[in-house]
Formats: sequence, C-alpha cells, structure tokens
Amino acid sequence: MLDRVLELLAPALSGPEPVAVDANLGLGGHAEALLAAHPSLHLIGIDRDPTAIERSTARLAPYADRITLVRAVSDELADVLRDAGRPRVDAALFDLGVSSPQLDEAERGFAYSYDAPLDMRMDREQELTAERVVNTYSAADLTRILRDYGEERFAARVASLIVKERAKDPITSTKRLADLVRAAIPAATRRTGGNPAKRTFQALRIEVNGELSALEQALPAALDALALGGRVVVLAYHSLEDRLTKQVLAARTRDTSPPGLPVPLEAHQPRFRLLTRGAELPDDEEVARNPRAASARLRAAERIREG
Repeated sequence: MLDRVLELLAPALSGPEPVAVDANLGLGGHAEALLAAHPSLHLIGIDRDPTAIERSTARLAPYADRITLVRAVSDELADVLRDAGRPRVDAALFDLGVSSPQLDEAERGFAYSYDAPLDMRMDREQELTAERVVNTYSAADLTRILRDYGEERFAARVASLIVKERAKDPITSTKRLADLVRAAIPAATRRTGGNPAKRTFQALRIEVNGELSALEQALPAALDALALGGRVVVLAYHSLEDRLTKQVLAARTRDTSPPGLPVPLEAHQPRFRLLTRGAELPDDEEVARNPRAASARLRAAERIREG
C-alpha cells in the first residue's frame, strides 16, 4: 500500500524541513519512497534487526545526508528521537510484522514452510528464542500465548501435545513443531484455513519479540511526538495489531468532555482526527502482485490540536 502511505503522509511533509520517523524500517522501501518524494525530508529509521539496518543503509545510501538509522526496538522511539535531536516529527510510519527476508531466509526460523532451527528472533543477539519458549514454558503459559497471540481455538490441545513430545526429545526444528501442531488440530478443522501451524507460529513470534508490548508503547510515543498537522500511518498484518492500533487511535480522537455539558470543554477536545474510515485494505491488483499484502490493514490519524 505504498501509494496510499505516500498520499496520506504528503500533507504533513510539505513544510520546508520536515522530519519523519519510520518505526519499522525493514528493507527501507517506504523510507526510500518518502525521501524521493520529499527532497528536504530528514528520515529517522528504527529497526531492531541488524541485517535490516545494514541492508537499508545500503539502499538509502543516495540519501545518506538526510537519514538517521538506529538499531533499536520501536518502543525506544522517544529516546531515539531525543538522541537524534528531533523530539518533534511531522510524520510517523509503522509497518508492522515480519519483513520478507526474515520469512524467506530459512535459518531465521520464522516460517513453517522450511525445516530450520526454531529461532524467530528479529534481533539475533537477544537470548529468548522460539525453541526456548516451546521447550521451557509451562503448558498453561503455552496455552495462554497460543490463545491470546495466535487466536488458536485448540490452544490447550496444541500446548498439551508440545509438552508431551518435548519430554521425549526437545523440539528444536520448525518442521517438527509444525507436524505436532497439525497432529493436535482435529482433522475436520485441518481441511480449511490453510496451514494449521500458522497461528502457532504467529503466537510464538509475537512472544519472542514482544511485538504487541512494543507497539503499546511506541504508537502513543509517536503520537506524542507529532507536531501540529503531523500524521501517523499504521500498517498492521493481523487482528491483534490492528485492534491495538484502533484502540490507541480511538482514545486520541475521542471527545472526553463529561456528558450533558452545553459547551464542550477545550481541555477535553480530541487532539487528533482519523484520516481513514475503519481499516483500509489493499486492492485486488496489489494482492495479485504481492499475496503477502492480503492481510494488510491501514489506519491513519492527524494531530489537529496541541496538548
């Protein structure tokens, strides 16, 4: 949804020296397009994956004097902006989820379509891996993660089988885990909805990388950093991210005046307005060109008052 992202952020970047923060830099595709479209833009890019920083640095080399790339988790956004001397920004972009290289490089252990070590770390220097979660978490904790982060109907069954099988031999590969999940899901359910391991792998990835907790802190921090007229765009790829985004934006765009007052109170007027009606979806052409875009959900908001 690159064109729509550019369209939504353009009005906020029309000033003489605009600043944007890309909180999930990835390979730098959105960053490159924004820098090309706005010749005076300074872009601050954040990513926890050192490979992403390395590749985006090479990709954005033509704009080296207009970028600040920082290896950090998105929930460190406020600190990153302060350290960069740019505590106020005109635009913020969140392109959530896993980047294509992380999915396509088998050794990263994100995908159930490859047989690889159970890893799933966006930052490969952190200690917690999917293997450790699968082999050390209690059945109750595994059930909670699969239910809450994967929205897995059969979370207890999957967790129970994992605990049973790991007692025989540690579960260390993506293939073995995917096979166990398939065995735990009732046959009638396995016939529809794609690979039954999808929800379990999503849940483990979110747990390993603390994705939802990072977003819970990073999105409000980005909203706080926006200048008057500044805009935020969020691209989410599963219902949990989109629901959290919706809740954060709704809280900032709501009039909190006590009911029944004849005149709204200025202090309770919303500081932001929504730019999208609900979540926008990619069109059929983009999905045909890039099937991974099918799950994308876009929401955006603009600061209309200081506060």
